Amino acid sequence: MVAPVSRQAGVPGWAAPGDDGGPGDRPPTPAWALAALGVLSSATLVAACWAADHVHADPPVQLAARFLHLVSLIVGLGSVLAVDWFAVLWMLGRRRLSDVLRTACALQVPIWLGLAGLVVTGLFLRPDLASPLTQLKLGLVLAITLNGLYAHWLGQRLDGCRDGRVPRPLRIQSGVAASVSQVGWWGASLIGFLNSQS
Repeated sequence: MVAPVSRQAGVPGWAAPGDDGGPGDRPPTPAWALAALGVLSSATLVAACWAADHVHADPPVQLAARFLHLVSLIVGLGSVLAVDWFAVLWMLGRRRLSDVLRTACALQVPIWLGLAGLVVTGLFLRPDLASPLTQLKLGLVLAITLNGLYAHWLGQRLDGCRDGRVPRPLRIQSGVAASVSQVGWWGASLIGFLNSQS
């Protein structure tokens, strides 16, 4: 997930970068706000694990949860793939940075909704929290979440470079964020598939 970007913090329906004036019209999201969101996200995941251990869903509810879990995966991972594909094209010189930023801005709401949907529907799927594979999956979900906040921070810095040359360290950081995103989403998906077969 390379840099879900907007110059506005935390509100769905952001305007695409460049649609509302020049870079820097709005202040970037403060680092303390992103750190607070990271702590809140971690606490939410811990609470979801606790709740999953206490929720006993009937088979019809489990079936509906499985379907919605799959829908959430399609929405979240599909959006991440689109953003990262545009980022790869930008790194290869085949797209402008503004194209990546606009795509990331447009798709960050589906990405976060997909991730939230996976966590909520997972409550009803009776995950085996003692399983090392499930624990690894939860670690990947946490990594995806924190990486998404980091990508937002990176995106705000990239937005300031849209009319000039992007410094090499920022390019490398963007590549690392995209790699973490892909490994996290695909790894969690694979583990979910393996767990569903057992």
